[in-house]
Amino acid sequence: MVNAAVPAAGVLGALAAWHIGPAATWLPGARAALWPGLDGRGDPSHVALTFDDGPDPVGTPQFLRVLDALSVRATFFVLGGRLERYPALGRLIAAEGHELAVHGWRHDRPWWPHPLRDARDLARTADLVADAAGRWPLWYRPAYGILTGGRWAAARAAGLRTVLWSAWGRDWTAEATPRSVHAEVTRTLHGGGTVLLHDSDVVSAPGAWQAALGALPELVAECRARGLRVGPLRDHGLIE
Repeated sequence: MVNAAVPAAGVLGALAAWHIGPAATWLPGARAALWPGLDGRGDPSHVALTFDDGPDPVGTPQFLRVLDALSVRATFFVLGGRLERYPALGRLIAAEGHELAVHGWRHDRPWWPHPLRDARDLARTADLVADAAGRWPLWYRPAYGILTGGRWAAARAAGLRTVLWSAWGRDWTAEATPRSVHAEVTRTLHGGGTVLLHDSDVVSAPGAWQAALGALPELVAECRARGLRVGPLRDHGLIE
């Protein structure tokens, strides 16, 4: 008699590998060495500035104000559920010259495969972004930076390129300060890098976004002192 458990185990193992295998790209060292485009590597004279988890009616307008004062444009990776709730804020981001990109519909961890839900949610979010920006988005960044087979396939189906980051500010914690955010970003930041910050505390410590906001002027000033331009991903010349 053929043991049906053996092929079944093989199928489950293959499914698990397909689902969780891409999560290895979360490791910064491996990502930088093996997938420089996914790491956000681009033009060595440019730094891409990106924000996650908005739009937020409290935090986002303050970032827009400071970015305008600094004459900097950025890429905002928005959550579909938030954009559905605050569509006017999404339109404002685009109207002020910033770029809207897709962060998924909700900010969840992908413990179990949900490929159909992934495809539906990314398509829904991309549609809302297109409505707000007047153009189809280019980029996708998964929640927590964790890629899965389903999320990657969904992004490709929606015509989105997945981009993570090469420097972050750890600005989501209650202990974060403008000084700590600046120090953490500049610790790993080089020309051609992509910076991850947050304009919302929807999945962060309450008010944590204020640390990133306070760090922005000095961070931009340091980039410019190094001869680096600061702008959105669309101007970054990402490596293929």
